[in-house]
Amino acid sequence: MTEAGFPPGFFERADPSSDADFYSWPRLVTHIDAAAIAAVGALYDELNITGTVLDLMSSWVSHFREAPAHLTVLGMNAEELGANRQARAAVVQDLNAEPHLPFAPASFDAVVCCVSVDYLTRPIEVFTDVARVCRAGAPFVCTFSNRCFPTRAIRGWLSSTDEQHCEIVASYFSRSDGWDAPVASRRTPPEHPGDPLFAVWARRSG
Repeated sequence: MTEAGFPPGFFERADPSSDADFYSWPRLVTHIDAAAIAAVGALYDELNITGTVLDLMSSWVSHFREAPAHLTVLGMNAEELGANRQARAAVVQDLNAEPHLPFAPASFDAVVCCVSVDYLTRPIEVFTDVARVCRAGAPFVCTFSNRCFPTRAIRGWLSSTDEQHCEIVASYFSRSDGWDAPVASRRTPPEHPGDPLFAVWARRSG
């Protein structure tokens, strides 16, 4: 699958097999360390992520310090999603196979995506549809580190630096319909010895 404006092969992966097969068994682990997790929660508080929220490409844990009033988690493994104590609803969906979200327009006050944006092979379609389900002014917050499943991440991500990852995600917002100008930020200090945490977010225009 290609996206306009990106180099050939950018969205290819070392392992082209089905995501459904790879995620068929639960991984009840965290993929970033405690300090990076804390930085995610602090950012959600800073941006006032409350109300009706969608956690995109989610798993058994969302990193809110306090759960939103209604959190919907969408991910690949039903057992992982079922173990998420902050969630009020769960949807199993492979966004690389079907980027259209099963929600009505303007359904959410905010959308988050933690350490998963690097796996999207059709990000412009996904980001455009996230805008559709967001209310005006709603933030879409993507956080990520330098860790991943390398066989599932896109080649363009694996061949880029941390700073370039921020540029990549910012370009997804810029090339998608419905978003104000994106903001990129490093959320852990440069001298932090553990997992770095980066974030790129934008608000639904209109």
